[in-house]
Amino acid sequence: MKRSTQIGLAAAGVVMVATYWSLSGGESEDSLVYSNLAECRAANQLSTSQCEQRFNEASANHLREAKKFTSSASCEQEFGSGGCQSAVWNNAQVFIPALAGIMLARGWPLGDKLSMLKVAVGWQLKKFQCAPGDSVADLCRGLAPGAMAALIEPLCVSALNTPAQRASGQVFLRVMRDALFAESGGSNLLLPRTDLSALLPDAALAWLSAQGNAPRLGARVQAIAPAGSGWVVSTDTSEAFDCVVLACPPHEAARLVEGSGVAAGDWLAQAQELQYEALTTVYAWAPGARLELPMLALPANAAEPAQFVFDRGQLSGPPGLLAFVISASTGDSATLTAQVLAQAKSQLWHLGLGSMEAVQTIVEKRATFACTPGLQRPRAEVAPGLYACGDYIAGPYPATLEGAVRSGLEAARHLH
Repeated sequence: MKRSTQIGLAAAGVVMVATYWSLSGGESEDSLVYSNLAECRAANQLSTSQCEQRFNEASANHLREAKKFTSSASCEQEFGSGGCQSAVWNNAQVFIPALAGIMLARGWPLGDKLSMLKVAVGWQLKKFQCAPGDSVADLCRGLAPGAMAALIEPLCVSALNTPAQRASGQVFLRVMRDALFAESGGSNLLLPRTDLSALLPDAALAWLSAQGNAPRLGARVQAIAPAGSGWVVSTDTSEAFDCVVLACPPHEAARLVEGSGVAAGDWLAQAQELQYEALTTVYAWAPGARLELPMLALPANAAEPAQFVFDRGQLSGPPGLLAFVISASTGDSATLTAQVLAQAKSQLWHLGLGSMEAVQTIVEKRATFACTPGLQRPRAEVAPGLYACGDYIAGPYPATLEGAVRSGLEAARHLH
């Protein structure tokens, strides 16, 4: 029987957690991932003695396998400030990378877990750096197929919206590093219960209006042009401004930059050479349809393309409505819809959904840029007084909300 479960992974300071569907028979159990002994005790899922036993085992294994240094400085040079701990090995003091957590997981074969641990430790030892031309698939050479399919491929396509075979290894490693080693909670999965329009753009428009800067909606910018030390923006009328920020898709930004006549050949070339990945959402409804969790990851293949399904009824949407998401999608709307309905029947049958009815299918052909190895993305500054922002602008992250927000903040800093 198929059941949702969690896989956690911890080694030499690396902790990764992903939800996926177990295809093995029988009942599977949730994995337990703890960052320290106190957290294990407080969770009350294991007894105190069990927590202590598991952490002692994990610490002993970590000490045996970890790279050892004779000084704290040499260890921190490789693993960063605060990334090391002292230990005793063969009656001598050594310094090793800190153990970030313990994974008490069930549902993965031992070989898959060990294979993933080995690859993840290798990433950390290389300080999450790789050759510019490496793909995510290159990073995972030697990884067990089960671990690749259950963890890496879903993580890659969800973060970069690009398949692992042609996704940037360096960007993937940056996402992993920031999620696992940045601020506490960096790897938390957040699902909005409020409509994204109300959560972000509508709130921003309301704030602007409250500051006395009422936005002008429905007025397409036809052209921009430098004028002295400022810029003229033309819609149905023309107005002068000190600076201009192009907060629009890259193809629209390129149209306006090219029409302005400014010398921005490199910027234009990089913006115009971006390739795109599609993203498809198939909305399907059945009376009483409800998932075990608001979101589930699904095993995907060419015939069953959806990687994720969201229960809109648990996220402030109408009850019974499920949203199946296909990242890096290919194919036409009708084919994808039929495939997803068949996938839902095959993979979610145990929920008693019955026959699902397709409500709407949305195919965004230019949903994100293709985050490929060695990609050169355009800078924020196009010309004096002219800036661009968006998830496609040069930065450490792929086409994500995080990348877009960072880009917007950078553009705003240029204005002061």
